[in-house]
Amino acid sequence: MWFRLFFLICVVLAPLSAARADVKQTVKSQAPSGLVFVINEKGDVLVSQNADKTFVPASVAKIATAWFAMEVLGPNHRFETSFYMDDKRVLYVRGGGDPFMISEELAILAPRLLAKTKKKPFSGIVVDTSYYPDGLRMAGIENTDRSYNALNSALAVNFNTIFAVRDGKTVRSAEEQTPITPLAIQQFVERGKKGRSRISLAQEKPEVSALYAGELLAAFIEKSGGKNEGDVKIGRVPANLKPIHVHRQSRDLAEILRQMLLGSNNYIANQLFLEIGAHKLGGPVSIEKSLKVTRALLAKHGLSKSITLVEGSGLSRENKFTAQGLGQLLDKFAPYAELMTKSKKGSRYKTGSLSDVRTLAGFAETENNGLVRFVISLPGNTGKLRFRLLNIIEREL
Repeated sequence: MWFRLFFLICVVLAPLSAARADVKQTVKSQAPSGLVFVINEKGDVLVSQNADKTFVPASVAKIATAWFAMEVLGPNHRFETSFYMDDKRVLYVRGGGDPFMISEELAILAPRLLAKTKKKPFSGIVVDTSYYPDGLRMAGIENTDRSYNALNSALAVNFNTIFAVRDGKTVRSAEEQTPITPLAIQQFVERGKKGRSRISLAQEKPEVSALYAGELLAAFIEKSGGKNEGDVKIGRVPANLKPIHVHRQSRDLAEILRQMLLGSNNYIANQLFLEIGAHKLGGPVSIEKSLKVTRALLAKHGLSKSITLVEGSGLSRENKFTAQGLGQLLDKFAPYAELMTKSKKGSRYKTGSLSDVRTLAGFAETENNGLVRFVISLPGNTGKLRFRLLNIIEREL
């Protein structure tokens, strides 16, 4: 009887072992220098090629940021922006680091604010960005006007970018939902932009983004039936004032993470990374606080030696992962896998790209092993190869 049972087990396992061997050979022939690592839900290693080397995760690092955010902030967390008004009807806005203060959110915010302050004109708007210290810089962010290099801010709109069209001397908004403002026009003219483009604002003059946020807020107040008759300035909320309105972001953290992962938004990722530290240790934000909190969380789960993260977006090459470490982290992120991009076969994944790095990681739906965790890191410009390898994993494992 035992012999028959042993024989049956061998008959069942033999094809699976052969399939794994075939997958390994196929992976090796397709990407001999690539890192490929696959484990099942039990932690058994199914494929391991060059998996003993550390690699730069690029935007795959956003999976770690998303996990940190879920662990520290919780899926129902909502960012807040506070409003104050003095006896001269000066409106003060204190930014709370909301990463999703887009035009559509301002369209929700403005009428609610006016319901609390009435529609009598404001005599000025003061933007308070003190929640983010002056000089704050994230590793990997370069001093360019590319939208993916937008600097982080306590109060910024549309991910600290302007999307507009310049035709000769005329500048107009490139999106119906966003009014054009004087500062937006000035920025496009000063930078010599032509045609349709999206630029980041906060670079050598980070105060520009705060002023633009104030201008755009004023535009939405006007669209909602209110008015600002004074200047937009940067300053602090007087200590004696109490909030007249606190706007809570209409999207909870889970939805913000979905948008961050789908769009691979660097600005959102680093806003979240900074909030993790301040939420746990108190404001204002600082990279040191966030590193302290995230490193403690990694140590708690035995990942401190296999996951090194110096910022949340993946732009920094100082971020270093091991395949085994990311595999363990994916296992912890599994309850939130549906927030990631979905393939035609039902796999969930996140891509990453730097000039000489192409990564892909997530959860693959396989024929024989169910939902497996996979990590792929390739040198050079090999973006399509990542997905060929994922197809091999889906089809042959």
